[in-house]
Amino acid sequence: MAKARKKELTATIKLQAPGGQATPAPPIGPALGQHGVNIGQFVQQFNAATAALNGMPVSVVISVYADRSFDYVVKSPPASVLIKEAAQVAKGSGVPNKEKVGTITKEQLRSIAEKKFPDLNAFALEAADEIVAGTARSMGIDIVD
Repeated sequence: MAKARKKELTATIKLQAPGGQATPAPPIGPALGQHGVNIGQFVQQFNAATAALNGMPVSVVISVYADRSFDYVVKSPPASVLIKEAAQVAKGSGVPNKEKVGTITKEQLRSIAEKKFPDLNAFALEAADEIVAGTARSMGIDIVD
């Protein structure tokens, strides 16, 4: 019985792309093209996998192998995007300690932390709450009860 050979990893690419609406245009096309990956195939698979996100930016980690095949892992949307959506603001504050631009509730904070939990460096949901709360503070968004 022959052993299954592992594919040789040649590159790992990290990108942010709009969920369900990625195109071969920069930054995706040039990043994948330089490694010989079929860009159209990646875009089609990525858009099918992220169709429910409807344009929300998501991080994706693409592993490229020696035979030009690839695997990818879609991460959750950035915390700042989820916070802006929950607070219904267009952007964060330029001076977060002086100008507050919005508020979110602790329930909204918890739901954002639950979405981000697999991608955060935290062992408990309470620690994830603190990480997301720090992001909100740095954007000038208050957390209320």
